[in-house]
Amino acid sequence: MVQGRAEGMWATERRRRIMEILTARRQVSAGTLADLLGVSRETVRRDLVEMEKEGRLTRVHGGAVLPPQSSEPPFRKRLNTKLREKREIARKAAGLIRPGQCVMIDAGTTTSVFARELIRVPDIMVVTNSIDIATTIQNARTNIELVLLGGALVSDVPGTYGVMTLAEIERFRADIAFVAPVALDAAEGAFDFELHEAEVAGAMAAQARRVVMLVDHGKLGVTSRVRYCRPEEIDTLVTDTGAPAEMVRAFERAGIEVVR
Repeated sequence: MVQGRAEGMWATERRRRIMEILTARRQVSAGTLADLLGVSRETVRRDLVEMEKEGRLTRVHGGAVLPPQSSEPPFRKRLNTKLREKREIARKAAGLIRPGQCVMIDAGTTTSVFARELIRVPDIMVVTNSIDIATTIQNARTNIELVLLGGALVSDVPGTYGVMTLAEIERFRADIAFVAPVALDAAEGAFDFELHEAEVAGAMAAQARRVVMLVDHGKLGVTSRVRYCRPEEIDTLVTDTGAPAEMVRAFERAGIEVVR
């Protein structure tokens, strides 16, 4: 993005993007924000000052962090955010599956929406740690062969995690693993904020012939705390039409197929 043009970006749109980046990373420097947004550090500084006044973040030396009360919202609330983008991604992702295939899917809001499209695909096996996905498929009364992985319930995400879950994943060899990271960067790979979620997603990716990332445009070009897939381990990115063209090209240069 040309800096002179970016400086004129509407403040509301720029600050929305700052919050998306900050939500994924939990902490970010002013220099990183300036580079990602294509604006000056002074512009970023003014944005951070105003956003702190609004209680949306806390400024620290050199950047900003989320305030303590701004932890990730509960699962059901996240499920209904960016619902249009999630539905768009879900439709595209379902088109990648062929009858007879075995697919693994991790627990998350994007993959829960994906399950609603998945029930239209006949004669497949679904292996998941998501109670939400399993419930959607079971209630649809399809001919999908469903496997819900055992394990512990350890977060507000309705899913199974831990040693038992990881051991059960190793029993399967999937045609496709569909995982939904909280952040995806063309140079760094796929990330989750929670270690137990990253462990499950990484284990699923390792057991699949094809690894597909389901990521809305707001999570692209950023990183988070725990990496579980490097770029060379990712085959396909399914995103929404809001993904910037330059961002798409970065993933394609990394050898990742992009469906948008």
